[in-house]
Amino acid sequence: MTWRWLTFSSVLLPLLAGTSAPPARAGNVTGTVELANSSDPATRRNHNYSGVVLWLEPVPRPASLPLVPKRATMEQRNKQFVPHVLAVTVGSTVDFPNDDELMHNVFSVASGQVFDLLLYPKGTTRSVTFKYKGIARIYCQIHSTMSAIIAVLDTPWFTVTPPSGKFVIPDVPAGDYVLHVFHERALPENLAILQPRISVSEDGLTLPLISISETGYVAAPHPDKHGQPYPVAPRYPASGGGGS
Repeated sequence: MTWRWLTFSSVLLPLLAGTSAPPARAGNVTGTVELANSSDPATRRNHNYSGVVLWLEPVPRPASLPLVPKRATMEQRNKQFVPHVLAVTVGSTVDFPNDDELMHNVFSVASGQVFDLLLYPKGTTRSVTFKYKGIARIYCQIHSTMSAIIAVLDTPWFTVTPPSGKFVIPDVPAGDYVLHVFHERALPENLAILQPRISVSEDGLTLPLISISETGYVAAPHPDKHGQPYPVAPRYPASGGGGS
């Protein structure tokens, strides 16, 4: 018999006998990501490869997947979103606590993820439930330098890389998948070539190095929640005594 026939029989025969087929055993998918040709000085200097989102889509895709919505937190601290990149499943709720002395106004105008939390002070929290998959780009209406990414995924198998770039996607059932990758400073056409079809065994899979090129990326200012440019902050002359 061929391997294909054995696999088919192992699924079909228990069903004919009136019993359920045993679930596929799960293993870890591991690997390392690097960011090449980065425009970010800190990335080049420190080899910081954090913030890459990786997720697996089974092939063929079943009618439903075991998605478990969870509650996550993205803080506003020192005029930054922490963490800067977050991944959640569809239906999850994200809390946005304000830990700064300043007022913040968190918003997103991305398609399918539109929201505006308005102004709120330190010690208070507002929340958003993400109902649609996609990449939500998060900003603050008061502080133009604040930005973050929330990847809303319709699969339970995903991860976000730490600074080392080493990642683990745990408990992936044996089978075939398409690997998807996202990084905010990589152009869509550069990411499109990083979508291999992989086969995960019961013992898991270790992937070769994934190199993500930032070639062609140019940082550009984003508009405020009304689609207008942020006001230019006034520049004051340096203080100091005059005199000849």
